[in-house]
Amino acid sequence: MDYRRLGRTDLNVSALCLGTMTWGEQNSEPEAFEQIERAKAAGINFIDTAEMYPVPPKADTYATTERFIGNYFKTRGDRADWILASKIAGPGNTIDYIRDGSLKHNREHIVAAVDASLKRLQTDYIDLYQLHWPERSTNFFGQLGYTHKEGEFTPLEDTLEALDAQVKAGKIRHIGLSNETPWGTMKFLELAQSRGWPRAVSIQNPYNLLNRTFEIGLAEVAIREQCGLLAYSPLAFGVLSGKYENGARPPKGRLSLYSRFSRYFNPQSEAACSRYVALAREHGLDPAQMALAFVTRQPFVTSNIIGATTLEQLDSNIASFELNLSDEVLAGIEAIHKDHPNPAP
Repeated sequence: MDYRRLGRTDLNVSALCLGTMTWGEQNSEPEAFEQIERAKAAGINFIDTAEMYPVPPKADTYATTERFIGNYFKTRGDRADWILASKIAGPGNTIDYIRDGSLKHNREHIVAAVDASLKRLQTDYIDLYQLHWPERSTNFFGQLGYTHKEGEFTPLEDTLEALDAQVKAGKIRHIGLSNETPWGTMKFLELAQSRGWPRAVSIQNPYNLLNRTFEIGLAEVAIREQCGLLAYSPLAFGVLSGKYENGARPPKGRLSLYSRFSRYFNPQSEAACSRYVALAREHGLDPAQMALAFVTRQPFVTSNIIGATTLEQLDSNIASFELNLSDEVLAGIEAIHKDHPNPAP
């Protein structure tokens, strides 16, 4: 396993990060424990969760994922071996059962969210605490066209000051962004520098063969500002594995179970995916491993967040780290991307 510096910190995280958003919905607690142990054995030291997990978010499963992880730490006693990341939810997204239902990134909500996560995770500190998505109205979760709205939101200064207080209290070590835009990322970095507040060390956004929009405005920021990408959905919710080819709907597949992820089934995505799968097979590669290896190798990626519902899937995803893509395969990927640019942003 390779290890990469997390922003400008003294932490080195594994190039693959263990994603957890299926735990409590598609995976039981014993299965979550098995995944953690398998990832650790492979050299992964980085685990990512969120207060709203599992996904799809529901009131009756709210925060189950964090509780699973906390129970693991309690029973195994190896919290110090892990770099732990979690997130505070933002407004909207059909979530009306967290705190008062009108979520903010202000001091009150940040204090409440951090304290609740620490209790569930059964730890004294969170290594990386991220804003799951912006409080303001902007383009994220697949929205490309920006429509300006003057709606009120917590000033970014207030958010950073509140996070600074949590760092000084020792409850969180570093902060990160998620589903953020180039303007938002640079504004947070500018305020941190000018006010002496915590500097974002990472940005967790979607990045995969069907969605390379990160390259357009954020890749340069990630490299020049040492605010690297924690890539989520590297397999586009499993589409890039090829298991949904030709209309197949495996009964336990996430896209078979949950209609909210249907954006990966548009005709443009399906056409592009078929070509990526064919390219992998032409070169004797597993399509999922090719897709993951492409993400991991990018210079702006700090860590690639892999998830799985079975140990077999997890093993295969971890093995993608050993895959070196040939120049011929990379050229084939670029040719497909030219014909089908970002069909599922």
